[in-house]
Amino acid sequence: MASVRDLRSRIKSVGNIRQITRAMEMVASTKLRRFQDRAVASRPYAREIAGLVGRLAGLLGDDVGDRPLFKDGAGEKTAILLVTSDRGLCGAYNSNLFRFLEQWLREHPAAQPRYYVYGRKGYQYLCRRGREEQIERFLVEPVLEQTDYRAAARTSNLLVQAFQSGQYKDVLILYTAFETMVRYLPTCVPLLPIRSDNLAAGPGEKSAATDVILEPDPATIFDQLVPRYLETRVYNALLESLTSEYASRRFSMKNATDAAKGMQNVLKGKYNRKRQETITKELLDIVGGAEALR
Repeated sequence: MASVRDLRSRIKSVGNIRQITRAMEMVASTKLRRFQDRAVASRPYAREIAGLVGRLAGLLGDDVGDRPLFKDGAGEKTAILLVTSDRGLCGAYNSNLFRFLEQWLREHPAAQPRYYVYGRKGYQYLCRRGREEQIERFLVEPVLEQTDYRAAARTSNLLVQAFQSGQYKDVLILYTAFETMVRYLPTCVPLLPIRSDNLAAGPGEKSAATDVILEPDPATIFDQLVPRYLETRVYNALLESLTSEYASRRFSMKNATDAAKGMQNVLKGKYNRKRQETITKELLDIVGGAEALR
């Protein structure tokens, strides 16, 4: 059984760990609010630009299918933008995403994936699995936490160039979609080729768009909007992944803090009992010695 000194040392150690996890929980809460505000603010823009591209696609009709980004690629491989975290201590955030990836690979045995990885944890996972040869690009600058729309635009352009080069038949984004503070789900969404069915052109929107005078012509506007649409999808995926990461880290650190508190209470109970036993034993020794001297 542990001595009083050992119990005191363990109580102090657990208290230090509790302070660290509590501080990390507060940091994660602060960053969560910031990234959540950015993610929520980006959604209306993403919906509007997708809707506008969908309405213009409806105006152009069959001409849309002749554009390179709307046709299947010439290659046989699939490019996957895998968005993970750079750091750990975020609960099951990364493991859930990796489990989802393995499930997708089992469901698509003929796929020949090539990875564009955002996040050190994803790169390490693929290397441990012996898939480092399938990694086409490990995106490290800027780090995911400091990413902005410009970085998302560069990533989107990189994927578009790879698709147009004829290496791939399609491009997917595998990330964690943020829904609520306690719900964030691994998601796989197609990026390229662009499918008209995936664009948010609701019923009646085509006729509404025909009542608007477009300058220049719809085809020119459409060609200029498509790159912005792709950049927005990548940017929104990065933001939602970051928000989900910090939501998971906040939840994990809160659980760790609560567990440390419970462990500290248990150790204090053991410490008090052990100390009481020691005091009682010393008193009995004193009383026994006094009786022996009489």
